[in-house]
Amino acid sequence: MKSFVKTLSIALLSAICSIFMYDQFFQTGASDTESHGETPRLIPTNYSFNSASLGAEATDFTIAAEKTIHAVVHVKNTSSSEENLPSFYRYFYGKEDLPERIGTGSGVIVSPDGYIITNYHVIENNSSIEITTNDNKTYDAKVIGSDPDSDIAVLKINADKKLPYAFFGNSDATRIGEWVLAVGNPFNLNSTVTAGIISAKSRDLNKRDGKNESYIQTDAAVNRGNSGGALVNTNGELIGINTAISSMTGGFVGYSFAVPSNVARKIFEDIIEFGDVQRGLLGVMGQALNAELASRYDIEETQGFFITDLEKGLGADLAGLKANDIIKSVDGITINEFADLSGYLASKRPGEKVTVVYKREGREKKVEVRLEKINRAAFYYMDVRELTPEQKKTFATDYGLYISNMNNRRLYQRGIDNGFILLEVNGKKVSSLEDVKNMGIMEIEDLLFLSPDGEKKMVLLQY
Repeated sequence: MKSFVKTLSIALLSAICSIFMYDQFFQTGASDTESHGETPRLIPTNYSFNSASLGAEATDFTIAAEKTIHAVVHVKNTSSSEENLPSFYRYFYGKEDLPERIGTGSGVIVSPDGYIITNYHVIENNSSIEITTNDNKTYDAKVIGSDPDSDIAVLKINADKKLPYAFFGNSDATRIGEWVLAVGNPFNLNSTVTAGIISAKSRDLNKRDGKNESYIQTDAAVNRGNSGGALVNTNGELIGINTAISSMTGGFVGYSFAVPSNVARKIFEDIIEFGDVQRGLLGVMGQALNAELASRYDIEETQGFFITDLEKGLGADLAGLKANDIIKSVDGITINEFADLSGYLASKRPGEKVTVVYKREGREKKVEVRLEKINRAAFYYMDVRELTPEQKKTFATDYGLYISNMNNRRLYQRGIDNGFILLEVNGKKVSSLEDVKNMGIMEIEDLLFLSPDGEKKMVLLQY
């Protein structure tokens, strides 16, 4: 009994001491902390992390490369054309003794019977074209057709067997950041493959040159000789034709540019089926919006195509579009730049219909527009159109081309302006766009114009 009482007394005394010590030291410390406003607290983090230890997903380009390298060819352009040489050569050589010039590039076989797509600048001014396939066989090639505006040309070779060829992909479905391969023959090195990503789309290299450019931009290494080669996705599908590089030195430094496959395919099919390129015209004039233009026109939108005028009687006008409308998308393709609009329409033909989403006075609307055939062409820094029956009657002429836009400063300084009629080139009458299409500047010797007042003016050109 005494032992129990003794044990209980010790336990009670220990408990009392513990309570006293806690009250004196721990509680006092807490009070001191509170009085200084330094109470510890949990602060939630505003970031997250993945604790998994797996690395980045492995990317295998071997299948895409194997599918493509046998469809890409080497293009050799031999030329002795007078226009292809500096003018001083003419004083030292007879025309029959002009030295040969050789240019090289790449091409892509797109059909088993030997049709090839390349760049126009690769085969320009050719006297002969030689194709070398990946198995080192050589063929003479024939130019089926070309389109300088898009820098696309179509060649044909005849082989005794079916040839490996590239399958077209959908360039509209490509995405920024997507892996791509560039396949070509830089520096005469056959079947060179480089990899990169799509770094931009709908890229216009020069917004002031009057050309409707809408390139796919990549950081895959492309050098001289790659022009006309293939840009493919990781499935080996052709999504572009490599065309240009951005470089201060002439070699690859940074970015390369490719004509989208949807545009190249459409031009290829047009040339094969019609003999020339069939372009559909929406019939709008204007420019892409930015903050400066939005402020000038007092509108809130900073993206889209702002319509300043329409061509009467064409699709957009007939569909009810008006000046000051803002085109936001075409067939679901968002329109932020002019290249977005021109690039998509370049893959369409006259007679096709597109769905246009636009904004008018802050309200979004949708309309279907029928594309019409483009009835103008760029010639010697001028936009020319075929004469309408009314214009033929007004100018009292049954031939000639109407100048709708004069961008040639040299001619402007000589009094030639919008509204004049181009009657003759090098002494030959012109009446259709085909008469001046693809004519090089160095081929032009003299031009005959008709003014709105009925006065004829001859302009002699010297280079």
